[in-house]
Amino acid sequence: MKKRQLGNSDLYVSELGLGCMSIGTEEAAARRIIEAALEEGINYFDTADLYDFGVNEKIVGQTLRDVREQVIIATKVGNRWNDERTSWSWDPSKKYIKEAVKNSLKRLGTDYIDLYQLHGGTIEDQVDETIEAFEELKTEGFIRYYGISSIRPNVIKEFVEKSSIVSVMMQYSILDRRPEEVALPLLHEHGISVVTRGPLAKGLLSDKLLDKASEKGYLDYNFEELQAVLPLVKEKVAASRSFTEVALQYNLANPAVASVLAGASSPEQIKRNAAAVRSQPLSFEEVAIIKELTKASIYQQHR
Repeated sequence: MKKRQLGNSDLYVSELGLGCMSIGTEEAAARRIIEAALEEGINYFDTADLYDFGVNEKIVGQTLRDVREQVIIATKVGNRWNDERTSWSWDPSKKYIKEAVKNSLKRLGTDYIDLYQLHGGTIEDQVDETIEAFEELKTEGFIRYYGISSIRPNVIKEFVEKSSIVSVMMQYSILDRRPEEVALPLLHEHGISVVTRGPLAKGLLSDKLLDKASEKGYLDYNFEELQAVLPLVKEKVAASRSFTEVALQYNLANPAVASVLAGASSPEQIKRNAAAVRSQPLSFEEVAIIKELTKASIYQQHR
């Protein structure tokens, strides 16, 4: 599988990464999913301390232990479970980040994290303090690089201006083109990579199409609009290939994107997604058709 450079780092991530949140807590089943990803050439594994109260990190770390030097492990910090584990609060403080990283390292069973990401962020945060924490962790050797996971243009701009982030994770798909307005061009201009999540829009952009549709619609598409646009994209662009191919290749067609994170709950799903990423890239004309048929949309908040 092809790899792309992550920002200005020396990390080269597979075009398809595994979003590990969906692998579950049954260790044997989760291990099979991760091993299937390795077999397909995936080297980029994304987890978070929030997932399954840290169990996800532990499973990912144990499964990847024997290939640790050949893979890129990314995890996240900032969401803090309460003592009862019934809810979490947002804590981007330096004190918490430097405490949490040690717990993640222990669960992952590794001496370093390749990519440590702030798991959210608001414009009210003490951004300078947060950045200081990440920079110190780099100097101390606990992390190699850092990034953020955010869809908020105002937060992204702050980190672009003030930090040395190498990546931003954000939701992006044919049905959620909001990042194209500000974030993708800005990040590409500054040499910061985008890692996309939600590329299949909760299954709407798979071959099941409207089988996955809710009467509530999806983002600013109502159900009737989905009924109109999805078959049209299928007809114009995906007539001779799977919709999953088109959806993943649409993300990879943007020059800011380094990797597409897709979750998987089975080895078979991994194989299908990997085949889609290896498929023929979309032409300039196909990308233009998709943009013509779908909504550009913008972020109404967080400006």
